[in-house]
Amino acid sequence: MSIRKVKSYKKREKRKIRIRKKIFGTPEKPRLSVYRSLNHMYAQLIDDTNHLSIATVSTSSKVLADDLASAKGKVDKARLVGKEIARVAQEKNISTVVFDRNGYLYHGRVKAVADGAREAGLQF
Repeated sequence: MSIRKVKSYKKREKRKIRIRKKIFGTPEKPRLSVYRSLNHMYAQLIDDTNHLSIATVSTSSKVLADDLASAKGKVDKARLVGKEIARVAQEKNISTVVFDRNGYLYHGRVKAVADGAREAGLQF
């Protein structure tokens, strides 16, 4: 008999499903979804009632290219993504959001995006 190891992405998918049962974004209070790849960070404001993506910011976007060049590491870059998504949200008259960590642990880069968004004025 062999012991089967559950892959980490499978664990994240289970956590993601469990979280998404409870979280829902509306036009007034959209869902701030975070995706973390090996090299980049993505943040997206989503309206679940109309199935629309309101705004998207990532570390690969050209808007942040100058700021990202001066950032020290991935965590600093993630904080800049959070600040930028908050700025875009305020342009669209959005002040409160529901944070969706997308199955990732609330630590490191995911936490940095949330902290950056809070620093720039978004309320969770």
